[in-house]
Amino acid sequence: MSEHIRLSIALCRIGFYTCLRTLCCKGPPTPRPEYDVVCIGLSGAGKTALLSRLCSEGIDGIVPTTGFSIKAVPFPNAVLNVKELGAGGCQGASNGGDDWRLCTYLFQWSHGNVQRSDNIKKYWSRYYQGSQGVVFVLDSTVSDEEMEACRSELHLALQHPQLCTLPFLILANHQDSPTARAVPEIKKYFELEPLARGKRWILEGSTINNMEAVRESFSQLIRLLEEKELRPGRI
Repeated sequence: MSEHIRLSIALCRIGFYTCLRTLCCKGPPTPRPEYDVVCIGLSGAGKTALLSRLCSEGIDGIVPTTGFSIKAVPFPNAVLNVKELGAGGCQGASNGGDDWRLCTYLFQWSHGNVQRSDNIKKYWSRYYQGSQGVVFVLDSTVSDEEMEACRSELHLALQHPQLCTLPFLILANHQDSPTARAVPEIKKYFELEPLARGKRWILEGSTINNMEAVRESFSQLIRLLEEKELRPGRI
């Protein structure tokens, strides 16, 4: 009988030490990969509101991004460092510097005072550099003229030398509005099939009233980013 007791005690000790070692020797969780993503689109498309909601921030009293802003958007398997390029004023940019000139161009451009030119593209490319993916947000409810401007802007981004090889997430925002164009209509109008052939892109509808769908769209982008990392480099 005493042998059975001693054996039971020994087994309990072994189990206790095993559990203790597991708890004490367990290393820190594996860090989630981080990806740098640039978010672009015409003024009023809803970029700031979508990113704020993804970060569980309130959107009451939200104002358009001035210059640019960066948000770390967490997902279960990755963190997206999203650099949103705005079309507002110039807060935070030093007077006379490149950031100030960029903001001035963007502010004037968004108010129809200057044409898009090579000078503007030069400053935009500073914010494209180092990006691993692109989020392009458009307002599905805008006029035909503004939709054409969105189409032109997207075509320029898809062909830009610093962006053309990157995965694109294109969000047709404000889909909950009765005046919103359907996603298939936008896809056809933007001529994405012939233009983006051979590229990696996703076109999805979005609205701040359905953030689960928005998160799923971003998860699709993360999968494209992961695939790009696994691809062997070309010689």
